[in-house]
Order: sequence, then structure tokens, then C-alpha cells
Amino acid sequence: MKFQIDFMGKRVQALILSGLLVLLSIFSLAFNGLNQGLDFTGGAMIEIGFGEEIDPELVRERLEVGGFENGTVQYFGSNTDLLIRVPPVDGVNQSQLGDEIFSFISGQFADSKLRQSSYVGPAVGDELAEDGGLALLSALVVVMLYILFRFTKQFSFGAVSALVHDVVIVLGLFSIFGWTFDLTVLAALLAVIGYSLNDTIVVSDRIRENFRSIRKGTSIDVINESINQTLGRTLVTSMTTLFVLLSLLLAGGEAIRGFALALSVGVLVGTYSSIYVSSNVLILMNISREDLIVVNEENLDQYKDAP
Repeated sequence: MKFQIDFMGKRVQALILSGLLVLLSIFSLAFNGLNQGLDFTGGAMIEIGFGEEIDPELVRERLEVGGFENGTVQYFGSNTDLLIRVPPVDGVNQSQLGDEIFSFISGQFADSKLRQSSYVGPAVGDELAEDGGLALLSALVVVMLYILFRFTKQFSFGAVSALVHDVVIVLGLFSIFGWTFDLTVLAALLAVIGYSLNDTIVVSDRIRENFRSIRKGTSIDVINESINQTLGRTLVTSMTTLFVLLSLLLAGGEAIRGFALALSVGVLVGTYSSIYVSSNVLILMNISREDLIVVNEENLDQYKDAP
């Protein structure tokens, strides 16, 4: 199927939309922050066994009534075992938080038995947050260097702009809607960088080839043609990936819900950015055919008089 869609004809509207989404995300992150999970805030993690099948939602509601809010409750191994994670609670000795939780649960469910209890201190959470931020920053720097050597500076800035755009918007959505941000979501952000980069490189490679082979037409015409040529592959890859992620989101359980949600949003935003953000940056940086032509003795006469 051959597409003939004027993507770059809507580049100004896309630029405005991206700018608004990024600004909204930054505003929310600055004033609301992220709803950090136990991995970053510290807290208690306990495993409790029950005599019969138990509903995690029921246990979560009972915990909130007892003052243990913002916790996660999920099956662990079987439908009679639950893994409960609760962030620090004011007025409670944090090192004894696990015992306090089990004491409350045993009062609600007589057949409960404590399997394991552990506590994650805030210092560990701060270290994980710092290491996670460095991992994201390192990934963006390495990507910029790779694209710089693989293509040109225009493609490098375009690719990194698209990746920053994707990461900021995913983080912004987690901030706006108050979704829990933990290590699984951080892993999803790194996966979003890889996915978006792969799509951007495919489009960029086709743009470079067409700049060298198409003798007539403006930069906008060449970029439009390149995006249309790779659109089929982009849609197939995005849709098949989304099918898997939606399955994980709906049936994967609480443990990987954040990961599946972040990656699902990242795939959608990454597909959009590989078409509009990176290509928009190329046009804003006035990329031209001369930037991509490799001139040597064999083709010097062919290109020296080229428009």
C-alpha cells in the first residue's frame, strides 16, 4: 500500500501540540511531582498467606481504612498469598511498619500468616532515583553521539529532541493522573527510548537515501515522501507492540501494570514523534541535499552544478 499523506503540511500544528503537551507535563512535574512508589520512597514489603482465596482489592480497602494508604496489594505465587507494599506512614516507627501492617491484617482476617517482612529505607530509595535519572541521561547522550556519527548533526538533534519529547510527556501523564512511578516504570522509560530511537532511525535512514537519490523537490517534499514510504512498517510495528502491551495491561496483574501502561503510552507518543518531532527539527535546522551528499572524485562532476 502506497501512502500519499501530507504530514509536513501539518507540521506547524504538530509543533504547537507538542509544545503544549511538553509545557503541561513540565508544569505538572514542577508543581505536582510524581507519585513515587515504594522503590523510591522506602517503606514496608510483607508477604502474607491466607487459608483460602483472598481478594486483593478487599485487602487494599481494609488497609486504607486502617490508615495504610497508597499501598499496593497483589497476588504472590497463588491466590492465597498476597504481597503488600506500603510507603512510610506518619506516626509509625518505620522499621516496625511491617509488623504494624500484619497486626492490623491479622485482626481483619483470622486465618492470615506472616511469610516474610522487610523494610526499604529512604536512603536506598534516593539512591535508586539518582541512578535511574543518570541512566536516562546517559541513554540520551549516547543516542546523540551515535546519531551524530551515523548521520549528521541535524539528525542527531532531531532524534534526541524526539526522545526527550517522549520521556517528558510520559512522565507528565504519570504526574497529571497520579499513577504510581516505580522501578518498572523507569525500565519502561528506557524501553521507550529504545523503541522510539529504532523508529526514528528507520525514518531518518530513508530521508537520507531520498535526499541523495531524488534530484528534484524541496526538503519538505523529500521528508514527506520518506515518511510515507516507511509509514506501513511504522504502523505494523506499533500495532503489534500495542496488542502485546494491552494484553499485559489488562491481564498481567498489578506487578507489571505500571510498566505496560508507561510503554503503551510511550509507543503511541514515540510513533508520533518519529513522524513529526524529529522531522520538524530537520526542517527547522534547514537540512538540505548538500548536507547529505558524499562528494568524491567519481561524482564531483555530477554534483558540482547541482541546484
